[in-house]
Amino acid sequence: MSTALLAFIAVILCLLFRILNVNSHAEKPALFCKDMDFLETVSKISSVVQEPYIPTRLWGFSGHVQTVVHSILGRLKCPWPIGERCCLHLPDGSTLTYDLYQPLNQTFEDDVTLAICPGIGNTSESVYIRTFVHYAQCHGYRCVVLNHLGALSSVAVTAPRVFTYGHTEDFHSMVCSLVSRYPGTEVVAVGFSLGGNLVTKYFGESDKTIPANIIGGISICQGYCAIDGSSYLLNWQNFRRVYLYVITETMKSIILRHRNVLLAEPIKKAFGLNERDIVAAATLPELDEAYTRKVHNFKSVTEMYRWSSSKYYFHNIKLPMVFINARDDPIVHENMLESVREFASNHPKILYVETAHGGHLGFYEGGFIHANPVTWLDRSVVSLIGSLVYAHSESKLKFSSGVH
Repeated sequence: MSTALLAFIAVILCLLFRILNVNSHAEKPALFCKDMDFLETVSKISSVVQEPYIPTRLWGFSGHVQTVVHSILGRLKCPWPIGERCCLHLPDGSTLTYDLYQPLNQTFEDDVTLAICPGIGNTSESVYIRTFVHYAQCHGYRCVVLNHLGALSSVAVTAPRVFTYGHTEDFHSMVCSLVSRYPGTEVVAVGFSLGGNLVTKYFGESDKTIPANIIGGISICQGYCAIDGSSYLLNWQNFRRVYLYVITETMKSIILRHRNVLLAEPIKKAFGLNERDIVAAATLPELDEAYTRKVHNFKSVTEMYRWSSSKYYFHNIKLPMVFINARDDPIVHENMLESVREFASNHPKILYVETAHGGHLGFYEGGFIHANPVTWLDRSVVSLIGSLVYAHSESKLKFSSGVH
């Protein structure tokens, strides 16, 4: 065997070892929480967040592999929950849909509904959402899942808009529809990625009256600041530009799929849209400059990104919340996590759970090559929902007994 071939094999092995990060070891999540009473209450139900997260041995310590496997395969042995599709006709002419799933385990006394907001371009039909819904149903929870406007190819767009990074009106409409249907239910909001940003922003917006049924929320793998996020994603470091390309093409495909409504001639004239600029956009900021910020009347993309970013609404959040991120998330740079660390460390009833591994919405665990069918994320989120319900019942009990 030639020296050159040996050198080539050595380089490949080094790259594989680096990408797979096989020298890493399982670690306990880092917990940031000012409110020790809240942390103690959460820990009574959700001990999983205080135990080491053990990723799949061969590839689970790589944030890239976790993220790619999640993007391509979603979840292993994915069920297909049977639900009811509900349709809302909004004042602006939009047709909004959400899917309603009843609990499969009827042994629980509490009536709790999870209001789920998926990631960018995702819906109730996304594999990771289906798996989480089924797991939550088995634990006695009703679920409603927002279908982001324009994301379902089977549902026509009936007004000249699709979902955005910061508009929470669709989620609010779904929650209001839910509580009108089940007025006695308690609601926990759960947001994945972009959905985490929307749920957090919704909790912190001062111009909305949040239904009293909502008792808390959980945010998973959001980036907190679109300005910083777009800046990091424009860099090739850690292959972030590749992920940006995928996100850009996802958004572009949704716009072009509904071009007969979104890019009709009267709409293009009204907002000064150039279809060629939209098609040619190579990055998300370019697409948002050509389309999104114009149809939503922002002066600049930066202004729109700041308005959309949840971290600028932290100060107004009054409800209990749990945030989850992984440090090796290739889409959310670790520097972007400092804002939520600080927030959780200085505000009551806020818990931030930070794992060393897990990637973006991956969090596969167990096994050497084949991961367990249920991820650490699904297990942890369902247990944290139980913690929020328990914390709320404890709070009600103290209030009724006159203890403040």
